[in-house]
Amino acid sequence: MSAPKDKTILITGASGFVATHVVKAFLERGYQVRGTVRSEQTAVNVRKNFLEYSDRLSFAIVEDIAQPGAFDEAVQGVDGIIHTASPFQFVVVDQEKDLLQPAIRGTTSILQAALGQPQITRIVITSSFAAVANLSKGLWPEHTYVEDDWNPITYEEAKVADGVSAYCASKAFAERAAWDLLEKEKPHFSLATICPPMIYGPVEHHVQDMNKLNTSAADIYRLINGSTQEVPPTGFPAWADVRDVAEAHLRAFEVDQAANERFLITSGSYSYDDVCDVLRTAFPEIKDKIPMGQVGTSQPAVYKVSNQKAKSMLGMEFRSLESSMKDTVKSLLELETRLQ
Repeated sequence: MSAPKDKTILITGASGFVATHVVKAFLERGYQVRGTVRSEQTAVNVRKNFLEYSDRLSFAIVEDIAQPGAFDEAVQGVDGIIHTASPFQFVVVDQEKDLLQPAIRGTTSILQAALGQPQITRIVITSSFAAVANLSKGLWPEHTYVEDDWNPITYEEAKVADGVSAYCASKAFAERAAWDLLEKEKPHFSLATICPPMIYGPVEHHVQDMNKLNTSAADIYRLINGSTQEVPPTGFPAWADVRDVAEAHLRAFEVDQAANERFLITSGSYSYDDVCDVLRTAFPEIKDKIPMGQVGTSQPAVYKVSNQKAKSMLGMEFRSLESSMKDTVKSLLELETRLQ
C-alpha cells in the first residue's frame, strides 16, 4: 500500500457534522482530501476549519447529489471515496419523490461514477442503524442487533409510511442499492458500509446560528439551554461518538479485511436520563437548566447493538457516554459564546 500522502480521497458532503470529522481523520492520517460541497462559500467555510492542511485539501462543487452524473467530475483521479452525503428533507410531501428516490440515486450515482475510474480501490458509505433496525419491534429487549439484520420495511410500505419510518427506509434502500450494484457490476473496487445509531460529539463544522444546529447537536443543546423542562423519552436508545464514527470510516478504508463488509459502530445504549445525570455533574454552572428525571424511575429494557465486528476487524475502541457528552456540551457552550 502506497503512503497516504500519495492518495487522494473524495469525501462527499464535506461540510456536514459527521463529514467534518471524517475529513479531519483523513487529513491527520496524511491523505490528500477532495471534499464535495454545494457552493464556493461552503468550501470557504470548510477550509477555515483546516487551515493547517490547506495544501492537501481541495473541493468539488456538487449542487445536487441526486442528479444524473452529479459526481462524474468529482471522482476524476481519486483513489478512494467516503460517501457521507445523503439527501435530507425536513418537510416531506411525497415519501417516494422526496425521500426514497433521492437517497437511492445519491448513492448509486457515485458508485456508477466510480466504475469509470480504475484507480479507485475502495468506497466507504455512511449508512445508518436506521438501515438495520426493525421499527415494528419497538424496544425489543430480547434482541441484539448484528450486521446481518436489515430494516424489513418494503418499498410499498415506505411510500405511505410516516416521516420517521420513511426516512429509516430511505437509508435501508440506499444501502441495499449499493450492495445490489456491487453484486451486479462486480466492480474493480470494494465496498464497506458504516451503520451508526444516534451520533453525538463535539461540533466542529461551520455553524452560523444556534437555531440551525445539526439534529443531534440540537438534541443535546435543548437539554442545557433551559428550553426542555422534562427529560424526554429516548427514541433510539443506542449511540456513537462522531469521532469514533470518523475513525471507523478511516479504518474501513484502510483495513484489507474490511472489503465488502458492513459495520455497526456504537458505544452501546443510553437514555436521556443518563445524559442529564452526566451533564448536571460535569457542568454545575448550568445544572438548573438541565431537566431532572423522576427519582426512582427505572429505564425500560431495550435492544442491544453489537460492536464486536468493529472491534475485532477494525480494532475499534469506543468512547464512554460521559466523555462524549462532556465534549459535546463543551463545544456547544463555546459555540454559543462565540455566536453571541
